[in-house]
Amino acid sequence: MTTNAIDELFAKTLIGEYDDDAPWAAVHELRSLGTQEIFDKAVEWCRSSEPIKRARAADVIAQLGQTADHPEHAFPEDSFIVIASLIKIETDAEPLSSEIQALGHIGNPRAVRILAPFQIHPDAGVRFALACALGGFADDSMAVDALIKLTRDEDEDVRDWATFGIGALSKSDSSAIREALVARLDDKFEDVREEAIVGLARLKDERVLPALLLVLEQEDEPDIMIDAALDMLGVSESVEDWPQARCAAELRKKFGLSR
Repeated sequence: MTTNAIDELFAKTLIGEYDDDAPWAAVHELRSLGTQEIFDKAVEWCRSSEPIKRARAADVIAQLGQTADHPEHAFPEDSFIVIASLIKIETDAEPLSSEIQALGHIGNPRAVRILAPFQIHPDAGVRFALACALGGFADDSMAVDALIKLTRDEDEDVRDWATFGIGALSKSDSSAIREALVARLDDKFEDVREEAIVGLARLKDERVLPALLLVLEQEDEPDIMIDAALDMLGVSESVEDWPQARCAAELRKKFGLSR
């Protein structure tokens, strides 16, 4: 691709609102190409005085060169160094969120110590980006500690992703993780409650049973609730073979619970 064509793609990342489809399509195209020239251009934008350019640079670098056929990052170490340096001096919430997400995608475990302090950042979008990013390091003890704290965040989306991180992404088990998940069983946000159920079922924690049975004995619950039931039952069959009513009945039978 020519330099002019690359410049045009970068320019397209600035058109419209941040979450619009068109600028993200340009970001994805730049990522998929993943060339040295694109990396160098993104690094140049990292030094821009315009927050949106720094944000888009981080968005491009985050998964540079990664495609379905090529899952490896094109420049993982150089990208980590660039974003880690940028994040330490960033002052604007939008590019900071992109930079945090980028460190999560790049996947270098050294990122955790850089990221963890942002759990107390005043901007909910930054804390949300952090909850997403730390999910990529969900078995690191420092990441787990930060995620546990974020499960108590005032923002429901932050709580949702933090609960998902310790409940579904992490393979770790501890009393702190279990207590954090139990605390979310009565969260006012349904998605958070469901992630807590999934996490506790993964850990075979019987304290999940009342909440799990409550949702299973309602109508049209998502398949993840059936998956949670099968985890508690120790069954590896397909969810299609286990309607909700059967799951609830088998749980009551196995754990000696009456209606």
